[in-house]
Amino acid sequence: MYGRLASMASGALVERELKQDESKFWEESYRQASVWSPCADRKELISAEKLQSNNGYILVSANGGLNQQRVAVCNAVAVASLLNATLVIPRFLYSNVWKDPSQFGDIYQEEYFIKTLKDEVNIVKDLPPHLKSLDFKEMGSLITDSDISKEATPAEYIEKILPLLSKNGVVHFLGYGNRLGFDPLPSELQRLRCKCNYHALKFVPKIQEIGSLLIRRIRNYDGPRNKLDKRLLGNFITDGRLNGNDMDRRPLKYLALHLRFEVDMVAYSLCNFGGGQVEKAELQAYREDHFPLLMQRLKKSKPVSAEELRSSGRCPLTPEEAALVLAALGFTSDTYIYLAGSQIYGGESRMSPLTNLYPRLITKEDLLSPSEIAPFKNLSSQLAALDFIACATADVFAITDSGSQLSSLVSGFRTYYGGGHSPTLRPSKKRLADILSTNQTIRWTDFEARVTKMITESQTVRMRGWGRSIYRQPRCPECMCKFQ
Repeated sequence: MYGRLASMASGALVERELKQDESKFWEESYRQASVWSPCADRKELISAEKLQSNNGYILVSANGGLNQQRVAVCNAVAVASLLNATLVIPRFLYSNVWKDPSQFGDIYQEEYFIKTLKDEVNIVKDLPPHLKSLDFKEMGSLITDSDISKEATPAEYIEKILPLLSKNGVVHFLGYGNRLGFDPLPSELQRLRCKCNYHALKFVPKIQEIGSLLIRRIRNYDGPRNKLDKRLLGNFITDGRLNGNDMDRRPLKYLALHLRFEVDMVAYSLCNFGGGQVEKAELQAYREDHFPLLMQRLKKSKPVSAEELRSSGRCPLTPEEAALVLAALGFTSDTYIYLAGSQIYGGESRMSPLTNLYPRLITKEDLLSPSEIAPFKNLSSQLAALDFIACATADVFAITDSGSQLSSLVSGFRTYYGGGHSPTLRPSKKRLADILSTNQTIRWTDFEARVTKMITESQTVRMRGWGRSIYRQPRCPECMCKFQ
């Protein structure tokens, strides 16, 4: 479908390499990004009486994968503070999708989590013995998604949950996730959520150690590059300057790409990706097996054409489209690209347009030996933590779907700790579809110009808007401080 553009992209990249012309997108487009700095961990006066008094215990069982669970933990911390309750370290539910039995302590440092938040929220590792044997459902203390609104307000928690907590001494949020809104929210709770996400949740040494190994092998360098390295890798990223042989050597730059083109994403989108009847039948079978609610909804609604889905920006970017965007932004074919995520739908044949333009594409499986990655086998959340580290510490982070939790959390981390030197590239699927619709006539220089404008405008530095996620957009007074 895009063979003509791919051919022009290849020629343009060769010309750039001959001229040694480097992409300008290795750096942030706007200087204003550097005036914001982290400060969610600033000391707030919390009365001793509040910490000593206690309305009961909050038990949370979070669903989803690594990033959904991370959001649930931060929301639970804020709710515990709101209800003046003691939070039990959250549990992670086993999912038939993720198939990972990992618990909080397998991913995050428990003692560090408790210590970081101890002056603001009471946190314990387990319920007291007299509460463990209770039947939460029978006593009315089991709270599910049907009992509380999506993105609920503090008022709803106080009205619906606090009476149960006060009466029974404990509530259990089962399948907890996106159940606390961003606005309206008291500033101290917003700051506490930021503090939890950006300061209290630190990966366990096992993950930090292998994460640092990944980064050293990508960069061919031992030294920490910025606050992101130190924050995510701890003492496992050493200062290479201590080695005299390394003093004049600079780390290799790399771009991390989160390419959301897994089979579940592709099937759920209902889009056409050029695979003909074989693809159509395969994706339909997957939908019927994995998305029964979607199938029921489709039977009751008017069909939407593949062209309409694409033009409205509802189709995930293919590897080929991602390659064209990177080429238009001036990233030469010798760019190191770390590919995050799961198996790409269509395998090598679908990936070939990307790997043909960018042969230095690597994954954690390429960089780690079988023995090094063995402790993470079948542990999708812990593997996702390695992707989180590699994406957050990259020189450039490119995403193809701004709605994914990994993309949101990583881009937020890069904003928070990046000091204005950690760009994130966000294509608009709708605008890109419009640009690509003129594939048969568009010149490469015009394609470059339109894609460059699209990305530059997406990097505009602005404060978090009303109702927007602080996990993705931490530039707000509760989370970051602005210095002129």
